[in-house]
Amino acid sequence: MTNSLKNIIIKTLIGRSTELRGEGTLLTETNGQTQSEKILLAAYMCISTRGYATVSMRDIADEAGVVLSQLNYYFKNKEGLFKEVVGIMISKYLKEIEESLKQKNSPQKKIEGLINYFKNMLQLNPELFKLLYDFTGLAIWSPVFSGLLSELFKDLSGIIEKYIFNDLQIKDLKGYSAKTLSRLILGSMFGTGIQVLLDQDEELSEALNAMQIIFE
Repeated sequence: MTNSLKNIIIKTLIGRSTELRGEGTLLTETNGQTQSEKILLAAYMCISTRGYATVSMRDIADEAGVVLSQLNYYFKNKEGLFKEVVGIMISKYLKEIEESLKQKNSPQKKIEGLINYFKNMLQLNPELFKLLYDFTGLAIWSPVFSGLLSELFKDLSGIIEKYIFNDLQIKDLKGYSAKTLSRLILGSMFGTGIQVLLDQDEELSEALNAMQIIFE
């Protein structure tokens, strides 16, 4: 994990820990980080590099430099800890995507900006996508995760619909609803993303640009 990515995660967790303090949760400060921040960062680092199934609570405790009982105190189990990590990262990147789309003037520029954002994230932060794909596999079988993943996809397609397709005339949508095309773009991005991670073929990332033909 790069230092810049680590700093991004720490800043995100600090924001979350402020919310927790407001809720009255006991947090212990250690070298500028709370114990819960250290645990969440360690969980992200372990799971995004080794996969959810192969990481134990003890692995995370060792990475965080805390005793196992502290993990159980804050998060009860690995499932709850992973859900918290994913929830934090989802919140951060949904805001980034929305802000990115707000800055573009036309639907064409917005879809181009969305594609470039996604391609940059695949290149610079593949750990995030590995975590999300791992999470997707778990969500198929776990009701604890399925609701969170469903909300993520709804929020992402809703952002695409709001900032890209709502500016187009009905005739420009070629007979399909804005919601349908938003889901098509979202599915194409995630489907191409997993191919890029598995194959490392540079031409695969260019396949994302093909989504722009919708606007031709």
